[in-house]
Amino acid sequence: MRRESLLVLGICWFLSSSEGVNPGFAGRITKKGLDYACQEGVATLQKDLPAITLPEFSGSYRVKMIGNVNYRFYSLNIRRFELFHSTIEPMPGQGLRVSVSNALAEMTGHWELKKRWLKDDGSFELKLDGISISVGLKLGSDDTGRPTVTTLDCTTHISNVDIDISGKWEWLYNLFERKIESSFKAVMESKICEMVRISVNSKLQSHLQSLPITANIDHTSSIDYSLVGPPVATSQCVDLDLKGEFFSTAHRSPAPFPAPPLSFPLDPNRMVQFGISTYFFNTAGDVYYKSGSLTFWIVDEMVPPEVKIRLNTSSFQPFIPQLKKLYPNMAMKLKVSPSSVPSLSISPETLSLTPSVDIQAFAVLPDSSLAPLFVIGATSPVSAKIDVNSTRIFGNLKLGRLKFSLKHSDVGFFTVRWM
Repeated sequence: MRRESLLVLGICWFLSSSEGVNPGFAGRITKKGLDYACQEGVATLQKDLPAITLPEFSGSYRVKMIGNVNYRFYSLNIRRFELFHSTIEPMPGQGLRVSVSNALAEMTGHWELKKRWLKDDGSFELKLDGISISVGLKLGSDDTGRPTVTTLDCTTHISNVDIDISGKWEWLYNLFERKIESSFKAVMESKICEMVRISVNSKLQSHLQSLPITANIDHTSSIDYSLVGPPVATSQCVDLDLKGEFFSTAHRSPAPFPAPPLSFPLDPNRMVQFGISTYFFNTAGDVYYKSGSLTFWIVDEMVPPEVKIRLNTSSFQPFIPQLKKLYPNMAMKLKVSPSSVPSLSISPETLSLTPSVDIQAFAVLPDSSLAPLFVIGATSPVSAKIDVNSTRIFGNLKLGRLKFSLKHSDVGFFTVRWM
């Protein structure tokens, strides 16, 4: 029976350890956000497309009584491009579907025609009407935590092609103009998907591979925001799970605790949503605690003038009578440092933190050396209610009762509560 129990526990451990890593930070793009991205993308595309030079194409046709006629169309430039209807939709379990329908394109360019006894060239105008494009994009992540994207499929259909060729031999062009339009339609339908695949699989993927996945915060810490898994597409949104981990800039080591599960409800009225777990904040606390960055000193010059109790042994004599005998009329310094790693907890409505600090008091001797006096521990629960509107983040901060305790004394026992 014991052996069977151990086997069951082992299987449970294996299953739990094989699950995906929980994120410290998560982002969500809703369908509303994808619609906005589509609008911005279309505006950018229509602005940038006129600068694109399309590849040339050539061929030959056999014309009765003339024979084979070779043609070439080159220097194709987009003069007008209208996307009347376009969408970006999530594909559950895969990625995104980018669709364009009823698009219009007008182009200009140059052409040349060759026959042994005939040669001509000139310009042309081309109109593509009823363009439909559908591209499936597979979203993923690589071993470094950078996003990846590849084309799953691509289909293009052009309803109508109209080409207007100017030249001296118009009667000859009219003989095979329809054939050229048909060929142009087939070539453009193929070229569009070819250009999409090249742009996605080479250019876009290369850009994604160059994205940074860490950032320096200061001389003490950096943050890792690499993906902990591939983006997850559902019917309503695309979720991005990021590591969201602070680490020491001087020496990186694994966090001493795992990230808890992170989830939050979908709000379809927002374009983008973000979620932050305690892991994000607590790894920051761990790094700064271990580096000593949370330790600071307090001297009398830092105490506001209106405060009657000054940082000297004379002010503390009423609470600690032994100071008058041991260290009369001497300045004091306080060293404040956390006694444990700060740990934040998050509930649906509040952020809670109970910091514990040690306040170590020193007397400044005539030779400027420090004589230890006592160590007082202090704790106080802190909670905050956070809310967000369309323009800002705001909240209410609540401080709990401050509790003191005498941890150590080099000047004899005294009652802390009187302080």
